Amino acid sequence: MKILVINTGSSSLKYQVLNMNDEELLCKGLVEKIGLPDSKIKQKCGNLKFEEEHYFENHEQALKRVIELVTDEKKGCLKSMSEIDAIGHRVVHGGEDFSKSVLITDEVMKALEDNINLAPLHNPANITGIKAAQKLLPEVPQIGVFDTAFHQTMPPKAFMYALPYELYKKYKIRRYGFHGTSHRYVAKRAAELLCLRKRDIKIISAHIGNGGSVAAIQNAKVVDTSMGFTPLEGLIMGTRSGDIDPAIPIYLMRNGYSMDEVDDILNKKSGVYGISDYLSSDMRDIRAAKDDGNEKAALALDVYVYRLAKYIGSYATAMKGLDVLIFTAGVGENTIEFREKVCEYLEIFGVELDKEKNKTLNGKEGIISTDSSKVKVLIIPTDEELMIARDTKKIVENM
Repeated sequence: MKILVINTGSSSLKYQVLNMNDEELLCKGLVEKIGLPDSKIKQKCGNLKFEEEHYFENHEQALKRVIELVTDEKKGCLKSMSEIDAIGHRVVHGGEDFSKSVLITDEVMKALEDNINLAPLHNPANITGIKAAQKLLPEVPQIGVFDTAFHQTMPPKAFMYALPYELYKKYKIRRYGFHGTSHRYVAKRAAELLCLRKRDIKIISAHIGNGGSVAAIQNAKVVDTSMGFTPLEGLIMGTRSGDIDPAIPIYLMRNGYSMDEVDDILNKKSGVYGISDYLSSDMRDIRAAKDDGNEKAALALDVYVYRLAKYIGSYATAMKGLDVLIFTAGVGENTIEFREKVCEYLEIFGVELDKEKNKTLNGKEGIISTDSSKVKVLIIPTDEELMIARDTKKIVENM
């Protein structure tokens, strides 16, 4: 079975083609800056790389070019699109409507549109990608895989905010959580690597990239997660503030800032970028500047690490224990010093990091804790596209 995975952004389209008989990645690519004059497409099939600048007016035009490239005799991996058995779509927000991946029907599309107000930047793009695929490949089953679905096992004590209950009933204001597909993949992979059979294993997954979130997973179910009603809550991120006093936006608006300006500050000018005085949102730049003696970069790194350690500690307390800690995503997988500093805070829980393993396994899958550590610490590179393809395969096989 061959599956096309599509991840549509507001001006981008990521894609992969996988042979799910052995989960082999056949091809992957990215269309950038859709709707802009300098839009382009990159593709890699095996060792063959291809890149071209091409103006794409919309996502439908971009997907048409994707289809041409993946079926190109020299550049692609398929003879024709008839080889594609299904398409799996990443959908950011499923609200309370979806606790698992589903076949996309008219009813599902209506639910996605109803949830646009919960994810105004993401869901419209996801819907656009689905509609383009339906138009160009109408006979191929389309599957929706939701970032929020894995977190739907959270109990009310974890997802409710201390706001008037009527706001939850009327506007569905609650904690939803994101990065669910990534958290689900790495938690499952950790169980496989450690040969865990017990159902009461307590896992904390730290997905730390430009965006970041932590998930507490017990009995293979999420019991809490750091992102909330939107992806702004929780950890300090590249440009997002994470948790702040909720009165701060009100204070800023009373002092002349518009609502849009405050939104821009919290989402695009805060996080390590803001603390470092707009030096960079990239942790590699922050670390380099800190090593050169930049005090603001050092402060940004300290606050970034401290917030994550606090979240991990609170989740270990909520689960009354911790068996496995996972680092994943760009920063989590590839930053030696970051993992070391976080784990120093967690020694009280029995975390013992093997510093040599932490270095040699940087960016690779493996256990980086000592043999005597009470908590197994792992690096697991995330693979959301593979998880989307697995869900898609399972649903199509049961149709």
